[in-house]
Amino acid sequence: MGDLLNQVSKLAEQAGEFKKEGEIKFGEKVKGIYGINIRTLAGGEPKVETFGNIKKTPKGPVVEEVREPIVDVFDEKDHISVIVEMPGVSAEDIKVDVEDDILHLSAATGERKYSKEVLLPPKVKGEPEIAYKNGILEIKLKKMS
Repeated sequence: MGDLLNQVSKLAEQAGEFKKEGEIKFGEKVKGIYGINIRTLAGGEPKVETFGNIKKTPKGPVVEEVREPIVDVFDEKDHISVIVEMPGVSAEDIKVDVEDDILHLSAATGERKYSKEVLLPPKVKGEPEIAYKNGILEIKLKKMS
């Protein structure tokens, strides 16, 4: 834990990103993935995002079948760019749907299952442009003029 706090402290001093993840086994067949992604921009507040399939509940941690991937949203001049980490699936397994200002992402193959809903900045139009390579999904959505 001390190493994590040292990394976070260094991150706060300089713009950057820190990612830590691990695997926890609950018996022979149940495996949990949990991680944190901490990011800061120059002069900005750190942003902490959790990912994986271990969720906190009032009764304690629960391992879900579906993982929540890491997602970054970038508001570019003429489009919104969404970058998603989904290793272990193929492009054919990925489903992307846009409904108003919500981006629905899912993928399933064998043991790997992902799902996430992402709130988009308003005013996107048309069909998303999608590219998937080496576990990274890139989605571009055009902005309304």
